[in-house]
Amino acid sequence: MKRILLVVGLFGAGYCAQAQPAAPLKARLDKVALTVALGADGRPTYAVAYGPKTVVQPSRLGLSFADGKGFDGPLVLAGSETKDVDETWTPVWGEVKTIRNHYQQLTVHLRQPAAPGRTLDVVFRVFADGVGFRYEFPRQPRLQYFTVQDEHTEFNLPANHKAFWIPGDYDSNEYAYTTSRLSEVNTAPIEAIQQKADPKRVQTPLMLKSDDGLYINIHEAALVNYPAMFLNVDTKTFSLSSQLVPDATGTGAKAYLQAPEHTPWRTIVVADNAPAVLASKLILNLNEPSKVAETGWIQPQKFVGVWWEMHVNRASWNYADTSNIKLAGTNWKTLKNNGHHGANTANVKRYIDFAAAHHIPGVLVEGWNVGWEDWANNWKEEVFDFVTPYPDFDVDELQRYAAGKGVKLIMHHETSSSVTNYERRQDAAYRFMKQHGYDAVKTGYVGRIIPRGEHHDGQWMVNHYVHTAQLTAASRIMVDMHESVRPTGLHRTYPNWLANEAARGNEFNAWSSGNPPEHETILPFTRLMGGPMDYTPGIFQIKLDDWNPARNQGKQVHTTLAKQLALYVTMYSPLQMAADLPEAYNKHLDAFQFIEDVAVDWDDTRILAAEPGDYLTTVRKAKGKDEWYLGSITDENARQQPIKLDFLTPGQRYEAIIYADGPGADWQKNPMAYRITKQVVTSKSMLKLQLAPGGGAAVSFKPVRK
Repeated sequence: MKRILLVVGLFGAGYCAQAQPAAPLKARLDKVALTVALGADGRPTYAVAYGPKTVVQPSRLGLSFADGKGFDGPLVLAGSETKDVDETWTPVWGEVKTIRNHYQQLTVHLRQPAAPGRTLDVVFRVFADGVGFRYEFPRQPRLQYFTVQDEHTEFNLPANHKAFWIPGDYDSNEYAYTTSRLSEVNTAPIEAIQQKADPKRVQTPLMLKSDDGLYINIHEAALVNYPAMFLNVDTKTFSLSSQLVPDATGTGAKAYLQAPEHTPWRTIVVADNAPAVLASKLILNLNEPSKVAETGWIQPQKFVGVWWEMHVNRASWNYADTSNIKLAGTNWKTLKNNGHHGANTANVKRYIDFAAAHHIPGVLVEGWNVGWEDWANNWKEEVFDFVTPYPDFDVDELQRYAAGKGVKLIMHHETSSSVTNYERRQDAAYRFMKQHGYDAVKTGYVGRIIPRGEHHDGQWMVNHYVHTAQLTAASRIMVDMHESVRPTGLHRTYPNWLANEAARGNEFNAWSSGNPPEHETILPFTRLMGGPMDYTPGIFQIKLDDWNPARNQGKQVHTTLAKQLALYVTMYSPLQMAADLPEAYNKHLDAFQFIEDVAVDWDDTRILAAEPGDYLTTVRKAKGKDEWYLGSITDENARQQPIKLDFLTPGQRYEAIIYADGPGADWQKNPMAYRITKQVVTSKSMLKLQLAPGGGAAVSFKPVRK
């Protein structure tokens, strides 16, 4: 059902150059109020309030162009329209069955006195939980092709808020979060991954908490044909200003556009409680409906894979020891196998057997294709062809074997960031996939982008990610992108785009200082605001030196085993990996039962308790079933979490299976201690979960059959 009410207001006659507003323009929905004004200098500003509290003080809007005639100088307000929209739509998959899209839209028409004939619209949508706005360039004779040099969007904050942030690296999102005041952003520690990032530039989504109880999240929606937005922080005035990723030309150009066109939406989610931020669907609502006409082939799923064993030094991606061999023109069948290659036929069959035995639909295999011996030398443009397997990986035999077990293999395409090479080969690669029964692909973009000088988060790469989503959709292939730009809700438009990594994932526990226990309590408020994350949870062998004492000494996952189970609920994704090795799971099949049972597609989601950086408790109802799954996690502090079960169907009895931290559990000292208990509960019952330091709990609720 859709309801739209349109109101038109023009100030002055038509688009008179002298038109000025009699009063600031306003839009409002529930507690969220927007004010748009044109200052004496002819520059437009906007402000946002939540009830009596200021969210964003009057802040600048505008863009500058390479020709010097951008919309950053004096502008004239020629007119405006408002409309109310209230509709409901059904996602192909997601956290809830239906989504309400309710907003008041204000469109502001601006014109340049200095460049007659050039017009700009700024479109605002005010929701009950925030505001989205974007710049729109209508079709017009005097503005056809243009280059955006800078965007001057500001978010002037009223106070020195607490911020949860990572540095503004144009090529990596893989940082641990820093929690600090905005005034301390320039002095807070930074762990550099790929490049030295500007310490006063942060990435979005940026999570903020005010001293007067507001939770504010700043990000963007529908990032298409435009570079990602970063935020420069003024540590004295607490003003945030947009910073777009530059292209490879060295001229400072950010985006090349042709009217009619528009920018992505700039988003501000605001609430007076943390759970409401996580429940917001504002970013999804600002994206376009699905462009994939028939979606029955898109299947959310769990998978295992030949992956973690490489991270813990039990196997290798590469096939041969080629340290003294020139790779060009190599006949791979003449090379001696290094004895550690993980993607061999027998090993993959082992994972297929495990998946089939435990009703896991998919098996990912990394390192199957020729090129891994030299893939990290990013200066090479043609490392992989995506169709040539190593000699010990029998594509046809594994296709037959997997099909006989009712399991689907998942393809892996590591591009080594040679994106021009990948684009030349995508058609052939996807044909190869379909010929051999693959319906899903995990792409990777490790290293510096080729074309040289482009960035992972620039316009050129943003267009590549969208193009890849379109190409895979045309071939009925689901896609999971790693090392990509952080998502902005485009999985609504391309529902075959199941997940991204685009953050510091679970694998960092294997070969770095690891992810601190608070990491998973922050990610839902930051990275996951834009879309699902392939975090690869489910590690059971927490102490990694058990796999390879010589190379993994002192390495461990920074959670308890029970918390790894809880992540399947708190870290939303329709594509969830059971990331550990089969032998680790075979030792704890009682705990693995939760991974086997937990859903990946949902009819309902409720955030029961949350505080960024501290704790999170989420419960979800499985798609088409009266089954609920709960995850509760904490940071480095032990907590007691009371849970009301009033989300359960009244009058129905459920068996609750509780997977909890065991006595003495501690992420550092005793991470693998867990206990499993069962009890019958109803909607009137309560649970009291004991969360160990760095710990968690997972609970399944299934109806008791009469």
